[in-house]
Parts: sequence; C-alpha cells; structure tokens
Amino acid sequence: MANSNSLQRYFENNNKRLIFKWDHYFAIYDHHFSRFRGKSVTVVEFGVFHGGSLQMWRKYFGRKSRIYGVDINPLCKRFEGRGIKVFIGDQEDRAFLRQLAEKIGPIDVVIDDGGHTMGQQIATFEVLYPHMSENGCFLVEDVHSSYMPRFGGGFRKEGTFMEFAKALTDKLNAWYVKDGSIKPDKFTRCTRSMHFYDSIVVFERGRVKRPTKRKSGVPQF
Repeated sequence: MANSNSLQRYFENNNKRLIFKWDHYFAIYDHHFSRFRGKSVTVVEFGVFHGGSLQMWRKYFGRKSRIYGVDINPLCKRFEGRGIKVFIGDQEDRAFLRQLAEKIGPIDVVIDDGGHTMGQQIATFEVLYPHMSENGCFLVEDVHSSYMPRFGGGFRKEGTFMEFAKALTDKLNAWYVKDGSIKPDKFTRCTRSMHFYDSIVVFERGRVKRPTKRKSGVPQF
C-alpha cells in the first residue's frame, strides 16, 4: 500500500541533503502542519544540520511558503535558496530571538529541532510563542532530552522543558481554578490545545474565550 504521508515519502526517496529524523515524527508533522500547505506561511526551524529538512519543508508547504532556518553554525548559511533563508545565532540568546521575530514578522509554524538543552527550548518558546500568528503551531521535538543529564535533564527534574510544559497544562485549564492560585492569562486565551507525543510536544494556537456550559434535551428522571 502506498504511503499517503508526503513527508514520509520525501524522506524515503531523499537523495539530496542529509535529513535525520525519528521515524514516528512524520505522522505527527503531517497531522499538525497539513492545514498550512499551499498557503503563504512563515515557517521557522531551529537546527539546520545539513540543510536537508529545509528543502523538505519547502517542498511540503509549497512555493508560497517562507522557510527560515536558525543555527549557531555559520556554515549553514550555504543552505539558503529560493524561499529559504538562514539566520545564524544562539537560540538561548533571547535578544537574538526577539530580533529574529521582528525581522520575519508573525510566525505560523515553529519547529524546534535545535540544541535540545533545557535553556534553549524554554527560551525559544517563551520568546517566540507570543510572536506567532493567531492560529500558529509550535512544535518542540526531541524532548526526551528532558530526561538526559547531558542536556540538563532528569526525571521530574525542576527546570526541564517537560516540567515546563506540564505546568502549562494548568494554565490551559486555568478557567476552572477557583481558589485564585492560578488565573487565565495570555497563554490561556491564545492556546487551543497541547499535544504530548513520544519525544514531541505541540502547541496549537487560537483565540480562546471563557468556556460556557449548555443543556439540551428533556430530563429523563
């Protein structure tokens, strides 16, 4: 049976620049990104590596897309091309991230496949998430680094990206906390959903109003 996932097919047939991805990521990508295909979208990927994924994203999102890569290695500038631009900088540098957001405008899709350290992942999210379009999608991959000491991680260790993301689930549900210990904030009002997968966390943005509960039908007892 033919593979219906065009990202997976591209990867399997790739004879261009090197791409390194976990196999189960492709279904997750397509599930969250397919709504942006063929549209005028701004996509930012942290972690250029050999430039192969930049080519893949350009092919997947289409000719109207603007693909931006971010890497600390200056050699990655060589991977620029039609519809693809590369910025060189440290993704843990918040000043650099703010300048990046100002230069490229509202971001529709962020793919964090950068250095995977706790400081990098958290800084990138905290700075860029507010600069995304109203219905944007922020995907952080390889979050298994949150459990690895060499990246600053550890099981249920304070300060890891996974513990950071878990805390955001409370903000997602802040409408229901009545004791005042947490209140709805900007994150609550601009985040429709969070999705946790093996090694990936996805944030789907959207305008969120205070939930309302309604009834319909006739009581039976």
